[in-house]
Amino acid sequence: MHDHAHHCHTGSSVRPLVWGLVVTLVFALVEAIGGWLSGSLALLGDAGHMLTDSFSLALGAGAALLAQKPASREMSFGWGRAEVLAALANAVLMLLIVIGISLAAFDRLRDPQPVQGGMVMVIAAIGLMVNIAVAWVLHRGEQTLNIRGAMLHVMGDLLGSVAALVAGAVIYFTGWTPIDPLLSILICLLILFASVKLLRDAVDVLMQRVPRELSLPVVGEAMAVEEGVRSVHDLHIWRLDSSMIYLSAHIVVDDLATWPRVLKRLQGMLEQRFAVHHITLQPEPLHADA
Repeated sequence: MHDHAHHCHTGSSVRPLVWGLVVTLVFALVEAIGGWLSGSLALLGDAGHMLTDSFSLALGAGAALLAQKPASREMSFGWGRAEVLAALANAVLMLLIVIGISLAAFDRLRDPQPVQGGMVMVIAAIGLMVNIAVAWVLHRGEQTLNIRGAMLHVMGDLLGSVAALVAGAVIYFTGWTPIDPLLSILICLLILFASVKLLRDAVDVLMQRVPRELSLPVVGEAMAVEEGVRSVHDLHIWRLDSSMIYLSAHIVVDDLATWPRVLKRLQGMLEQRFAVHHITLQPEPLHADA
């Protein structure tokens, strides 16, 4: 049996999360005060997004630190899945935010409130620059599910800043206040699609689904046609976290004496063709008395 060594997946994901946390938390307070003074729902909604971003980034940083812990007797696969749990929590949190902002926006459409467009534009413009900077830092980090979850929040904030900036400009120049809740609803719809995709990807990992870029029958057929292989059964392919793909299978061979050569060919094919590097294969003789 070949048991590929398990590696602790570290990555460069902690520092950008911590940096983004500090910047986002500070500006969330600025936007909250500005939104309250100006009466802008778009600005308050963006401040709410940034506040939850702070929680999201703190959660992600904690999960990234846990993911760096080495495997132990109790946690033989290590802590890499902590990042997946953080991504799942972030996706659920964003769905709740979308619901809350949408309800507030519909209420504001029924009962319009005065908005100070000039103040909204200034604060939203600063918020946009802050969000672009945080998004740039996160984009440069390793693209784990955890980073994607944090990026989802930041992109939601970035879009929220754009919405607040546009709303402020429209209100300042035309006085048409319904633009504020309407743009809030539009941003919520955009965030909704990204949140659902992240939620799906996190659930895929937790349910040990075959990675979407791979096909179990195709991989099985590719293994079965290798020289020396009679058949393949009990084939399983799954992700441990957002980066590591694992494969295990039973391989029926004519002669166990040929197994070292067959194993080497199978390993090379799986790594080069399907990018699977964590492989456990068990040989079985074609005949029971072999």
